[in-house]
Amino acid sequence: MQDNEIIALYFARDEAAIRETQRAYGALCLSLAMRILNDRSDSEECVNDTWLGVWNSIPPQRPQSLRAYVCKLTRRIAINRWQYNHAGKRNADVTVPLEELAECMPDTSADDPALAALIKDFVVGLEPDDRKLFVGRYWHGYAVSAMAKAYGLTQNAVSLRLRRIRERLQTYLNERGYRV
Repeated sequence: MQDNEIIALYFARDEAAIRETQRAYGALCLSLAMRILNDRSDSEECVNDTWLGVWNSIPPQRPQSLRAYVCKLTRRIAINRWQYNHAGKRNADVTVPLEELAECMPDTSADDPALAALIKDFVVGLEPDDRKLFVGRYWHGYAVSAMAKAYGLTQNAVSLRLRRIRERLQTYLNERGYRV
């Protein structure tokens, strides 16, 4: 079933829309949540919350890409779950992508559209290889080791490039009035 047909089911308030969305994107959403949470039970719960979120938001929303829409919702729910699970806890042995990125991000609302536009412009301006690393790590949540293997680099090389990209992002945002 095509995305536009599934969206039409949501607008008709047909529960088959949830089944079709789960069939089409369930494995993708579970994989995304697992990369963020590293816990199957929490990840499955996040994916179920995604289906509820999609049901409650379509209509009135009419996403251009259902795939991108459910991934964005799954990612947001998984990040919120991760933050809830780790509130007040710090483990120096485990560095997650969100903690890495927080070091160079200003302490502002996550829903700041101007900041989101600046980050998008920054990412678009990156060299293709750096863009792949940045998006892979901070959007998809891939492990450094997995990206090193996929791109034929050492883990140290990937970590170093990511650190340099974060430093450039911090400078870029500072120059535009966003201070860390």
